[in-house]
Amino acid sequence: MYLTGVNNIQYNNYTTVGAVKATGENKCHAVNTSHVSNPQSVYFTSAPASLRTQLSSADEKNKYNELLKTVSKDTKKQLNVLLKNGVLLNSASNDNSTTLDNLYKIATTPRAQGLSNSDILAQTVAILADPHVITQQFGNIPTQYKSQVAMLNQSAPGEENVEHSGTCVASSIEFNLAQKHPAEFARFAQGLSSPEMSVNKTIKMNNLADNTLDAIWLLNAFEVPYKADNFDEAHLTFAPDKNAIVRAHIQTVDKDRLERSSVDVLMQSTFMQIGSQQSYDTLTDKRAGKFNQNDKGLIEFEKTFTESVVEDKNKISVTYQTVDENAKLVGYETDFNTMKKQIIDSLKMGENVIIGYTQVDNNNTIINGHEITITDVKTDKNGKLIFICNDTDDNLAKQIEYSEDYLLPKIHHAGLPQAVIGDDVNVVENWVEGLKTYKELKKRA
Repeated sequence: MYLTGVNNIQYNNYTTVGAVKATGENKCHAVNTSHVSNPQSVYFTSAPASLRTQLSSADEKNKYNELLKTVSKDTKKQLNVLLKNGVLLNSASNDNSTTLDNLYKIATTPRAQGLSNSDILAQTVAILADPHVITQQFGNIPTQYKSQVAMLNQSAPGEENVEHSGTCVASSIEFNLAQKHPAEFARFAQGLSSPEMSVNKTIKMNNLADNTLDAIWLLNAFEVPYKADNFDEAHLTFAPDKNAIVRAHIQTVDKDRLERSSVDVLMQSTFMQIGSQQSYDTLTDKRAGKFNQNDKGLIEFEKTFTESVVEDKNKISVTYQTVDENAKLVGYETDFNTMKKQIIDSLKMGENVIIGYTQVDNNNTIINGHEITITDVKTDKNGKLIFICNDTDDNLAKQIEYSEDYLLPKIHHAGLPQAVIGDDVNVVENWVEGLKTYKELKKRA
């Protein structure tokens, strides 16, 4: 869902508004953060009330011991931490399988050709132990693979040398899945790296639209393979694009520091496929699709749909900035206190908040946009709010901090649970906004 009466800004690391292209360097990067010393009172990082931290059955003990036999010393330590903090035995997945169940499958069942059991297992465990290691940085293509990649990419020679990734939305969704839904993240990692290279998910129709027929319109519009046995649920199949296996294999055998892991490749390719109406190409980091005239990244509407189906939650994208047809920031749809309240209320519900923020030039014209995730807040010694965030494009495997005075004016939109919106804003359903966008693009074509 969207706020009504505002422009739909492109959010993909390469910002456009309507048909107006942004100027400036097409690089998605973190802007200088406003770090605050002597912070106080972190609010929303408490663990769930009930956690399972002990192996209780013979099956669980056997699976855990088998994993320990196959992994490195570092991964053993990470597995032990995951057991102690309740992540390993978490079963909040779409099929009620635990994180342990899926890690065991990764270790003991075949992987897709070109992938390695040990690599997928180690990378999945590392991400679950610290989701801040997730990055959107594409790896270079080693000399021995260049001819193979060039053959696959004959229609766009040279574009496989991706310098600046457009997957900030996809990597933010990946981070959120790993941090908030570890068992489901492990289930995705298992399915996407299996010989089938896909994962099935059952979602509730009313998490897409109030009316089932409208939810079906969205599923058809995004071209996600699905089956619907009734009006309440749909069974979806998610998969990366066909070239993702090439990138994933390269990152299996030739991953450099600060580059994406094989798991990052598979996750981000899958989420880009979902959002781009199955039109993404991992080799070039380009997409097509009916809702977007830009060939990089995902727009706000596509992001909302992807978040909703991946998490099976009713997410609303609330747009805060008013942007004119010339990509100029001209105002705000609500005051900063309302923005702050909605984000804090979401955090209180245990939800991370993926936001899109803008950078402007001296004339207030937007020159860049990026997606990051707000995970927590705290206050400084002067009582000012500090947002604790994760950025998948800053080459830092740790959280970063922004003061409210710095970040709030830059937030273009935020993905929020419907429950926190209330009467603060007027929203329209996701499918309505999508149909409007589609008709506008058809007129321009």
